[in-house]
Amino acid sequence: MKNFSPVEKKFFKLSGVDIMTTRMPYITVDNFPKLGLFTALRFIEWVLQNPYGVISLPTGKTPEHFIKWTQHIIKDWESEKIKNLCSSYGIPTHKKPDLGDLKFVQIDEFYPIKSQQENSFAWYVKEFYIKGFGLNPDNALIINAEQIPLADGGSFEEIFPELKVDLTLRYRHANTTIERKQQESILMIDDWCSAYEQKIRDMGGIGFFLGGIGPDGHIAFNTRGSDHYSTTRLTETNFETQAVAAGDLGGIEISKNRLVITIGLQTITYNPNAVAIIIAAGEAKAMVVKNSLEQEASNQYPASVLHHLKNGRFYLTKSAASKLNDSITDYYKKGKWTFEKTQRAIIDLCVKNDIYGHHITMKDLKSDEWCSLIPDLNENTVNEVIVSFKEKIQKGIKTEENQTYYHTGPHHDDIMLGIFPHISHELRGASNKFTFSILTSGFTAVTNKFIISILADAKGFISEGLIQMLKYPDFFVSGYQFKRDKDVYHYLNKVASGEPKQRRRGLSHRVIRDMVDLYQMKNKKELVAKIDEILHILENSYDGEKNPKDIQLLKGRIREFEEELVWAHFGVQVKNVKHLRLGFYTGAIFTEQPERSRDVLPILEEFRRVKPSIISLALDPEGSGPDTHYKVLQAIADAVRLWSEETDISKVKIVGYRNVWYQFHPADAEVIVPVSLNSLSSLDNAFTNCYLSQVDASFPSYRLDGKFSQLAQQIWIDQLKQIQLLLGKNYFYENDQPRLRGSHGLVFYKEMDVKTFLSQARELEKSMEGSF
Repeated sequence: MKNFSPVEKKFFKLSGVDIMTTRMPYITVDNFPKLGLFTALRFIEWVLQNPYGVISLPTGKTPEHFIKWTQHIIKDWESEKIKNLCSSYGIPTHKKPDLGDLKFVQIDEFYPIKSQQENSFAWYVKEFYIKGFGLNPDNALIINAEQIPLADGGSFEEIFPELKVDLTLRYRHANTTIERKQQESILMIDDWCSAYEQKIRDMGGIGFFLGGIGPDGHIAFNTRGSDHYSTTRLTETNFETQAVAAGDLGGIEISKNRLVITIGLQTITYNPNAVAIIIAAGEAKAMVVKNSLEQEASNQYPASVLHHLKNGRFYLTKSAASKLNDSITDYYKKGKWTFEKTQRAIIDLCVKNDIYGHHITMKDLKSDEWCSLIPDLNENTVNEVIVSFKEKIQKGIKTEENQTYYHTGPHHDDIMLGIFPHISHELRGASNKFTFSILTSGFTAVTNKFIISILADAKGFISEGLIQMLKYPDFFVSGYQFKRDKDVYHYLNKVASGEPKQRRRGLSHRVIRDMVDLYQMKNKKELVAKIDEILHILENSYDGEKNPKDIQLLKGRIREFEEELVWAHFGVQVKNVKHLRLGFYTGAIFTEQPERSRDVLPILEEFRRVKPSIISLALDPEGSGPDTHYKVLQAIADAVRLWSEETDISKVKIVGYRNVWYQFHPADAEVIVPVSLNSLSSLDNAFTNCYLSQVDASFPSYRLDGKFSQLAQQIWIDQLKQIQLLLGKNYFYENDQPRLRGSHGLVFYKEMDVKTFLSQARELEKSMEGSF
């Protein structure tokens, strides 16, 4: 590509892309860490050529490896290893890049928010770019909400006391004194945004822009529908963006009511010579990447504004590029043709043309770009695929006996949302044994508001004398450790009898046991004092603030109780629900990599103890869900490998499931499990009654404004529709087998032997090459 820099030319050659049919260039790399290396090298290359240039860099998790690689290269510039690395990509090494004279432009910020809060983008910029890259703070344009002038010199807490900004005041009549002040303030913020925009233009515009891309296609906070000529402004966001921001702000309840200040799409493209790069990793971004690169420039696809920039680029992992027409062409035309390719081509034809499998003609097959490539294409081709999917379904209704299951989940609720209908049937077999193991403590999914509510409940029940166990003389010595099964049974009894207050009392029992365990309190007075102390801390924390370690632990214990409640529905005892609390999970912006001694050996010990014949795990691809999923998968893979070196586990089966974050294509699934109306209902009932901290969906998927159980239901129903197109609806409602006649959803999963899984595990290791 004629406009590619030396670094880009090198990475483009390594990508193996032969043909590029998109409306703007893209370059692919193998994995997320290499994406960071590539971006860092391109940045260093640009800085050497533009030492006084204007840069604008992203926040969040996406730039993790870019930041780490850039810091590493700058710090160790004189080392032979870094000089060799840079030289190999065409970067001259005779002069160390100096970032001190660069000018920095903050891309966006929540409004209102205090800049010293660690969940503000201003804090992120100062921590990782100003401090981390050694930039000059005097050369930085920072969006500091507290310094934006408001009416009568007031603070944003005074002008917007609930931190809600009503933008209709731009256009409507202000009815009260406070509304008049708010209206004046909004117009003053608009003036500030215009001045911010002018400062950027006075510098000649942004010379190097690096950004991620949101689930709706947003770059910066320019959400779907943003005008390509938009400038810096105060604006609302859409639900997809609010769902992503919920983790930063402490819940969707806050992010729905928080506005943003963002540079505009025209701000990004004002400098016609700007290097503007969008980075994306993971299959979950594949469709939005496809639309941005292949569709005509449109407000519907914000990143399409870069089409006309000569130095506009997308840097992608191969998985993020997987839905591009170029990638699909490579999939079908390169390498050996497999039956999986035939399955995929036929299923996709059914969906694309909305046609039942038995209605597909030879003309349909031959006229389809991919089906026409099927070797020995004939009248029986579709039937062979139909038969193969019927076999997958038969595997899904087969009942296992004398199996020892070890079901793992990265977070609480992952197992349930992945394969609940399958497990609920297997649990009925008396000869089967089950262990459910949650590998992280999951505290980040519990809001402060929820903890405040349950601690207030606990304090109230104590004052009413309704926590009788506190009266036992040995309770604070050793009694708190016992009767954990009773807590579960008590709670579920009150679910059955429909007594919400008694359910809350049951939860209070467990919370109090855990508090005594965590804080080693000696009496009721100390307990009440600790409750008051925690309430004071939480009530005086800002939304989204990282909790002290002890409160993180307490939140994790509540999630653990929730998981025990779910499986107790089927008689599973507390002792068979394990909580491994792996140490890499810290709640930090950039999660640590799993370590063998800290994170792998505890899993290995469990395998040695339980000796499972079937292990289930979340098999999400990189970058397609919380990064915890992928890191837990790495740790499990390493534990399985170590276990295989100690004993013969060749007969162990590995079940790989996915849930609300990403789904299997039907061709990728080896087993298909029918889901009845009863299972759909049981899922939602159990989720609602047990995952108490999740009922309000404070941290939802961007795909649904509601509970995860509702999203899982919708996914299973949609998967049934896919298979109905291939097999015909009558295959289900006329089937001889009751479970198939009663199917109203389907669950997909992969089933592997250990050898196959370890082969994939080696690919996992490769996927983290280049990480720190």
